[in-house]
Amino acid sequence: MLKRTRDLIFLGCITSVTVVFLNCNGGMNSKAKAASTIQDTARVDSIPLMPIADTLDGSITKRLRTKISIEADSLNPISRDSLLKLTKAEQRRVRDSARLALDEKPKHVYFTFDDGPLLGSAAIDSIATAKKIKINAFLVGRHANMSKGLKRDFERYYNNPLVDCYNHSYTHANNKFSAFYSNPVGAYDDFVKNEEDLTLKHKIARLPGRNIWVYEDVRKLDLQSGASTADMLFTNGYKVYGWDVEWKIHGLTGKPLQSVNDIYKSIRRFMDNKNSMEPNNVVLLMHDDMFQNKKGQQLLSALIDSIQVNTDYKFEFMRSYPFRY
Repeated sequence: MLKRTRDLIFLGCITSVTVVFLNCNGGMNSKAKAASTIQDTARVDSIPLMPIADTLDGSITKRLRTKISIEADSLNPISRDSLLKLTKAEQRRVRDSARLALDEKPKHVYFTFDDGPLLGSAAIDSIATAKKIKINAFLVGRHANMSKGLKRDFERYYNNPLVDCYNHSYTHANNKFSAFYSNPVGAYDDFVKNEEDLTLKHKIARLPGRNIWVYEDVRKLDLQSGASTADMLFTNGYKVYGWDVEWKIHGLTGKPLQSVNDIYKSIRRFMDNKNSMEPNNVVLLMHDDMFQNKKGQQLLSALIDSIQVNTDYKFEFMRSYPFRY
């Protein structure tokens, strides 16, 4: 009977999330104490299948990220290889079911633009208005005070209901990131100055030169340098957001490096594979000066058109991030 049960499992006929090998009396025994002997009676601990309800409690996301564990009982021996195969098969089944459930849920994309106001900011503002999409501007106060024209560009952002303005520090670390973050208090004060100077309404920040996330129950660092500043911001009410996909910029010319199709495919891949920071939520990083000329502006418009025509993604503000299902 045990052989037949194992055969059914490996043929893919697992029909419930909890799999139990029972003895002839149907009882469950305690976990095996000897590490050298893997027992035949095993339980797979996982989150039960959930109905695809329109909820925002994060239950499907938890199921996607749950690590399956096996508990062995004390009757008949089962090989380590068989136990490993069972664990992997169940892990795959649970994750696949979660991905399918998430596929039925809304999908959200966040267009974020760093370092404005710069020469491309006015064009970005106009494109967002023409396309009727929400965008997110992570602003640098020093740039807004460099000229009357950039001040006007900042005010266009600030007064546009389709644009949310967030904190990207006042000085942008003077582009000396290691030195900037070596003094976490000074770096934090730089963000406070930016908030006050630009009268920013939302306590949302992105660290210059760092892809760091600190919000709710999430803390993810790309580099340790900057972690203390991010933690101070979070302690004082900020959410710190990084990005999933970056449309890279040429350091000298300011031109976008990847094609529209490459970036579009990257966004689709993160969304479809559920491997963005939050499944069904993809954050795209761009920089304002990528779109200071007609060619760059045409590329941005083309990317928006590709998403609007070919997907059902919703353009969102970062203040709504994340939507958890």
